[in-house]
Amino acid sequence: METGSPENTGTAQEERAAAEPGWTGLPPGLLRMRRLLLVVWLGLLAIGLGLLLGLLVGPGWAAFAVLPLALMVWGWVMLGRNWRSWRYAERADDLLISRGVLWREETVVPYGRMQLVEVTSGPVERHFGLASVQLHTAAAATDATIPGLDPAEAERLRDRLTELGEARSAGL
Repeated sequence: METGSPENTGTAQEERAAAEPGWTGLPPGLLRMRRLLLVVWLGLLAIGLGLLLGLLVGPGWAAFAVLPLALMVWGWVMLGRNWRSWRYAERADDLLISRGVLWREETVVPYGRMQLVEVTSGPVERHFGLASVQLHTAAAATDATIPGLDPAEAERLRDRLTELGEARSAGL
């Protein structure tokens, strides 16, 4: 049989698909939270800047309050791109975390190297029903975080990673 035959092509595609990890993206709640914070802070800045310049310098100068609004539009788009770039995959021996738009960063955390897996949730995250999973390893350079997860998913991931980490480190 030839190497370019359709029978071999299908098998090669299946092998590549099996080798490719099953990526999981972040839930949309993180994007909503970040966009709301962007609108609140830059909206307050625009109002404050407009009032301050209008009262102290003159009404014409209050037009500079449009700059934070333009920054808000740009930030809205960039937050969406950044949110779509975050993803993670659980593989047999390690956890992959990928992020970044211009500079892609992929972190590989072997289960056997994990020392601590914790779930954190600040007051703003709790208000939006979100939690983050933070992984601590022997090497500080490979510590990783997965932000904006549903709390149930964060706890499931913590339990699974802890279980796999204990199983892998017991074999060392």
